[in-house]
This record gives sequence, C-alpha cells and structure tokens, in this order.
Amino acid sequence: MILSSGLVGHGSPTEFFTFASLSEVGVANATTTKHCPGITSFAEPILPEAPKPPFRDEAAHVLSATGLDMGRVGYARQVHGADVARIPAGGGFGGLVDILVTGERGVPLAIFTADCLAIVLCDASAGALAVAHVGWRGTVKGATQRAVRAIGDVGGRAGSLRAAIAPSIGPCCYEVDEPVTAELARAFGDRWRAWATPSRAGRVMLDLWSANEALLVEAGVAPGSIENPRLCTACHPDLLYSYRRGNRGRLVTLAALP
Repeated sequence: MILSSGLVGHGSPTEFFTFASLSEVGVANATTTKHCPGITSFAEPILPEAPKPPFRDEAAHVLSATGLDMGRVGYARQVHGADVARIPAGGGFGGLVDILVTGERGVPLAIFTADCLAIVLCDASAGALAVAHVGWRGTVKGATQRAVRAIGDVGGRAGSLRAAIAPSIGPCCYEVDEPVTAELARAFGDRWRAWATPSRAGRVMLDLWSANEALLVEAGVAPGSIENPRLCTACHPDLLYSYRRGNRGRLVTLAALP
C-alpha cells in the first residue's frame, strides 16, 4: 500500500511542507507553496555556463528553517528528459538534466515544478539521494526508473529507498489527447490504459501518480516506502502553482542527506 499524506505544513499561510517519511530518517526536506517568497521561475531561458541563481535571499531565509544549507543547493535546467547529473559537495548547477543525484551529506538537491511530479529518493543509511522531475514525457522516457538506478551509482539500494512524491497534477485535472496517449502506448503497450480514464472524445484523464508509483515498485522500491500525498496542484490555486491553470510561478522540492 502506498503511504498517504504525511505532509507537515509550516507557516501561516503555509509557505512549505515537509515529508514526514523523509524527516523520520533525518533527511532535511521541503516542498514549497505559492506563499514561499523568493523562488526564481525557470520559465526564462538561461545559459548553462551562466545560470541565474534559483533562490533569492528571502527564499533562503524561509527554507533555512528546515536545516537545508541553501548556499550549497544543486539544481538544473529541466528539459523533460531522463538524463542525470551528479552534484558535488559544493552544490551548484548540474546542467540541462531532469535527475540529480549525490552521495554528499548536507547538499540539498532541488526540483522545480508547476504540475509535473517531483520525486525524492533517499537511502539515508547508505548516503544516497536522488531527485527527479517527471511529467508525461519523463514517464515515457523512463526518468523514474533511471532515478532509481542513479541511486545505485552512489551506493544505495532500491529496496532500502524512501520515496516521496510532491504535490502535482492529479487524474482529476490532467486531461491529455492522442499525441500523448500514442507516446504512452509506444512506451508501455496497452498497459497505459490502467492509468487513464476516458473523458471527451479522443481524450483521457491521465493518472501520473499511479503510473509512477507502479514504475517505482517495479524498479525495486517497496510500496510501503512511497509517500504520495496526492495533493493536486490544479485543484488548489490558493496554495499551489499550476501551469495548466495559467500560473507562471514555480514550486520547488528540496532534500539533503543527513
């Protein structure tokens, strides 16, 4: 059984949540709301050799309350793929990738979203951490499975992982059409239909939560070690940004090894 919500809210109004399952093993973590100040949107182009800092001073101040060292954050320009960058002890820019991994203690890894899934994977005992940005394209390209393999590259084991899925768009609001379902069919055969509910002609409501939970389990993660609050970004415009709802802001999910 997948764990239900263990999100703990911080601030009034809530500026960020922490995942109970990650906090239990000493992993500093946060997933922000639209009320967290100072998060830089990555909507504008940036150069790999000269990236803009992802956090302004006010964000660093708020998020430092979690124990995260905001001066060492690892981040990337996300491109809806399945490539991996390993982040060193000093943190910094990982390039044009959607998966970050580290074996360094105290280095926060950051994923920016506004509907897509941010997935945190941690084997705290082995000192292995990965974060992944996964939308429908990443699901098709195998980003979730690649993130689990990346944990192995820094000494962790799939069977020892804690996984957490940040607030993201749910099957209640995520309608897709034939170009998307054709790619799902190419990657998964008829299996993708278990993750979809027909809506209008030629369209379905897609459940990326169930899809990626299933892919995590197949990659070796225990179902009871996956925390998914199933908090839909599109359903909560007062609290969260949603690209589908026309928001240009970004949420960020961070985690760091103890």
